[in-house]
Amino acid sequence: MISIVTPVYNEEENVEFFHDAVTQVMKQLNMDYELIYVNDGSRDRTEQLINMLAEQDPHVRALTFARNFGHQIAITCGMDFARGDAVITMDGDMQHPPELIPTLVEKWQQGYDIVQTVRKSTEDAGFVKNITSRGYYAFINSISQTPIVPGGSDFRLMDRKSLDTFRKFHEHSRFIRGIVGGLGYRQTSVEFEAPRRHAGTSKFSMKKMLHLAVDGIITNSEAPLHSILYIGILAAFAGVLLTLYVLYCYTTGNTVPGWSTMTILISIFGGINMMGVGVLGEYLGKIFQETRNRPLYWLSYDSAMHMENKSVGFREERH
Repeated sequence: MISIVTPVYNEEENVEFFHDAVTQVMKQLNMDYELIYVNDGSRDRTEQLINMLAEQDPHVRALTFARNFGHQIAITCGMDFARGDAVITMDGDMQHPPELIPTLVEKWQQGYDIVQTVRKSTEDAGFVKNITSRGYYAFINSISQTPIVPGGSDFRLMDRKSLDTFRKFHEHSRFIRGIVGGLGYRQTSVEFEAPRRHAGTSKFSMKKMLHLAVDGIITNSEAPLHSILYIGILAAFAGVLLTLYVLYCYTTGNTVPGWSTMTILISIFGGINMMGVGVLGEYLGKIFQETRNRPLYWLSYDSAMHMENKSVGFREERH
């Protein structure tokens, strides 16, 4: 059986269209499947629509968070509830084309444990976004021991073995592409052209993108911590050179009131200190978050009960 996990957030304009497209592909594929929607605290009609689909289609299971937890946590939740021999994670805005599902399944049947899709391009992505994306992947791969495929997306297939390993990772600040990249196993990739969204606008704001980017760096590399040491050494060396220059000026009688020098020194080294404190703060914040040992997510009561009933019905049907 194939489990398809789809996080949705304010996607009332896309849910039904996406569902029809996936259903058509899976009927042609002629495989048993389940389609798990994870409603990430939507404020529109998304919850009602996925619950309606769950009532009408025995393949659909609907989960709703008690509040918004974010895209990466929503994917994790769906993977926790997945019961298939393999799980496919994909967004519900049609930028992850459902017609690519048979290709992912075929690669899995050939013996691959993880099949990662790679965006060659995105129709509605601007020049700046493409450049910054390439630069980010180049940077993170240069400082991290965990390989992350440039252009990789959260549209992928994982078999049960790799999925069970993934579920042992419990960190709150998660960058799934980094976790999956470091799992090992037998991996391959499939390239695709990402089309425009079917409807609506992206809910992944610049703030969320930056937050995910920082999480990717902090959770996959200790290089920022090491860089503070190197910057400190360079700053100390510059300070020694400046001290020698001041002593030279003093011995030659060329001393002048040094307010400009002091201003420059305070600005440079003050900025370096603040940068170092900021990097340390990021790591300490992550440590504090993990030591509280809070759950990654929790479901609304109605949603949890609905999933329980669906699971019982599914088990009875299979027996």
